[in-house]
Amino acid sequence: MSYGVGAALQSAIFQAIANDAAVVGFVGANVFDAPPSGTVPPLYVTLGPETVVDASDQTGQGARHAVVVSVLSDMAGFLRAKQVAAAVSDVLVDADLSLTRGHLVGLSFVSAKARRIPNSDVRRIDMTFRARVEDN
Repeated sequence: MSYGVGAALQSAIFQAIANDAAVVGFVGANVFDAPPSGTVPPLYVTLGPETVVDASDQTGQGARHAVVVSVLSDMAGFLRAKQVAAAVSDVLVDADLSLTRGHLVGLSFVSAKARRIPNSDVRRIDMTFRARVEDN
């Protein structure tokens, strides 16, 4: 197994989301690779946890990354958050991302969970995407 492609994959996913016109139309520059500190925007996207398992085979090193991308909103209802989540999903599903190390074999949607954060007005949608990478 190789985790060597992890940083390259995160960077490519971040850049794809942050540079997409539809996502920018909703959240502007409020795309983060970690939850923002200080004054939190009313609507934003952040990269979240990642789980990686070995996917090496006889042809080389590889891994499957389960990457969480979250949309958070303090707006009433889930509509705007779901619109942003759809835009993010449109960017990532079957994306042909160029990595600085390794190669992306495929990127697909796995699941999403929409919920209210207890004791707050914040709505959160956590989407999990699966990326298969090779480190050849």
